[in-house]
Amino acid sequence: MSAPVAPVAPVAPVAPVVRVAPVASVAPVPFVPGAPPPATVIQDLWRGIARENPVLVQFLGMCPTMAVTNVLANGIAMGVATTFVLVGSGLFVALFKKYIAHEVRITSYILIIATFVTLADFLLAATFPDISKALGPFIPLIVANCLLLGRAEAFAAKVGPVRAVADGLGMGLGFTIALMMMSAIREILGKGSLLGHDLFGPRFEPWVFMVMPPGGFLTLGILLLGLGWFLELRRRRAAVAS
Repeated sequence: MSAPVAPVAPVAPVAPVVRVAPVASVAPVPFVPGAPPPATVIQDLWRGIARENPVLVQFLGMCPTMAVTNVLANGIAMGVATTFVLVGSGLFVALFKKYIAHEVRITSYILIIATFVTLADFLLAATFPDISKALGPFIPLIVANCLLLGRAEAFAAKVGPVRAVADGLGMGLGFTIALMMMSAIREILGKGSLLGHDLFGPRFEPWVFMVMPPGGFLTLGILLLGLGWFLELRRRRAAVAS
């Protein structure tokens, strides 16, 4: 007789091996001391136009604001030139900040700003020579405007190129709008004209002091008074609505 066959124990099913793909590590965002908070391009643009207007809020660039705003054409030319320098210098500072040693960053920023100021001066002299003569040394003196070096050091050197351009454009537009408002008021009252066009006829007696330095301080004071009244009115309306 053959020996009995021992029963075979059932084999437990083997669970399938699941291969888990390795999770790619996300590189942490480098911490930049003094970097501005995150914001959209529209917020960066609007900040310089209204909320942090360089003339009416921060009181930067007061020298050209008082000196060249006796005629609207001069105010427009100074504002456009400053905007060009702000955008160009902000873009270059944001692009090359990694290659600039910390010890010489201020000198490098000034050289970048001076390069764009020279370009703006040459372009203005070639396209509008009369306005360039009227502005005199104030176009080259844009390089000494604390607004440009301040934005390069405080903003453009700590953000990407897109935000740096948006900030420069916003600050430039805010500066230009403030200069245009002052120039229009002073030219209308001081000469009775706007962009060279007579507004009131030969019987109008110009307020000559409006195109002189005291007129600049008076006009700036009027604009600040109007801005303060508007902000207070808006605050009261918001308080009533809440």
